[in-house]
Amino acid sequence: MRLLLNWLLSAVALLIVSYLVPGFHVEGLKEALIAAVVIGLINATLGLLLKVITLPLTLLTLGVFWWVVNAFMLMLASKFLAPGFWVGGFFAAFLGAIVLSLVNLVLRKLADEVSK
Repeated sequence: MRLLLNWLLSAVALLIVSYLVPGFHVEGLKEALIAAVVIGLINATLGLLLKVITLPLTLLTLGVFWWVVNAFMLMLASKFLAPGFWVGGFFAAFLGAIVLSLVNLVLRKLADEVSK
């Protein structure tokens, strides 16, 4: 049940980010659900590898470089899922990665509070 809730929250977060960040576009809920799965799979495989490889640079930049890695993961997912989900360049992906992490944090905290 928790996995389904996290998937839904990730899709809602993508929809919210698409309204807030110019150049970050999600067609609808169906595309957001698909994008959430693809982004999760990319982050669990290639993203994990890149985060391990770039750990020294991430430590040097106090964690900011993780958003760069996440931006590249969003751009890669965009290549697979266009036109339903697309990111219009690195700046949109970078800003989208920051906003997405913040929106995910808020949504997960809200879900935790509701489930108590």
